[in-house]
Amino acid sequence: MRLHQQLTSQELHSLIKAKGITLAGNRKLKIYGTLQCKSGKRMKKENRVFFLNYIEAKSAGYRPCGLCLRDLYNSWKVGITS
Repeated sequence: MRLHQQLTSQELHSLIKAKGITLAGNRKLKIYGTLQCKSGKRMKKENRVFFLNYIEAKSAGYRPCGLCLRDLYNSWKVGITS
């Protein structure tokens, strides 16, 4: 997990291009989603974190976004309520 505040714009773009970052999350809400998610793009920079993959996000205790990761979110939701 990488904090957005600790990355320069150049580092961030390099990591995205090299696929070192594929997901973004909100550290206060503990939600992760795609880099293209409308909801994720609106969050404050100080709350944004980046993940390499779903496994990293899940192991950090984050849940999938209900907007951009609908299928993963529905699976997560069923697992929570069962």
